[in-house]
Amino acid sequence: MQDSEKLRGVVVADVVGSTRTQDARTLLGSKLRIATIVHVKEKRIQLPYAVTAGDEFQTVVRGLDQIPELLFDLRRRMRPLRLRIGVGIGVISGRLKPPVNELTGQAFEFARAAIDRAKQARARSDRSTSFQSTNQQFDLLAGLIYSLHDALVGNPSGKQWETIDAFLAKGRVDRAARSLRLNASTVSRNLSRSHFWESLETIEVMKKIINSSFPKLHDSV
Repeated sequence: MQDSEKLRGVVVADVVGSTRTQDARTLLGSKLRIATIVHVKEKRIQLPYAVTAGDEFQTVVRGLDQIPELLFDLRRRMRPLRLRIGVGIGVISGRLKPPVNELTGQAFEFARAAIDRAKQARARSDRSTSFQSTNQQFDLLAGLIYSLHDALVGNPSGKQWETIDAFLAKGRVDRAARSLRLNASTVSRNLSRSHFWESLETIEVMKKIINSSFPKLHDSV
């Protein structure tokens, strides 16, 4: 299979309510620069994030099984900005090189269709994540999982996100508690109320679904 024929994951995101957020474009740019450095270093994305129009940005994921954790980490790093995300899985035309906003192909078309669907759904639900791929059965399952996930997780409070950050940095509840100068029971309660454990479960389940839905058709490194 030629490189251009491999299935790629494209993420297109925009900021919900950006017109009501002061200096949204400046905040978006500064956070995307940091996210690019981290996610390239962690080998989560193939190309740097690029702002394509207004408050919208996109990237190509490095391996389809990176998508679930990338979505969670994007939402975490971009706060207080809230994201609406469309994920497209398909082929990309031509050579994969920056800037990402000059690339074309099926994966980009799918991602655009997915985020448009998320925008339409937003008026009647809390859904903020949508998928479109070459596998319709996967799209239906991923859509159902993230519809439930988005409705359950919603928008964690600042304190809850702070607790999540500390736990991810320290790796243990007691160490996170010490760094926050809180008792362990408070940290544990904040993690539970933010539905952090359910988010981790969603990530692991979606990785398995992606790998079973697109076997040997994508880069895993």
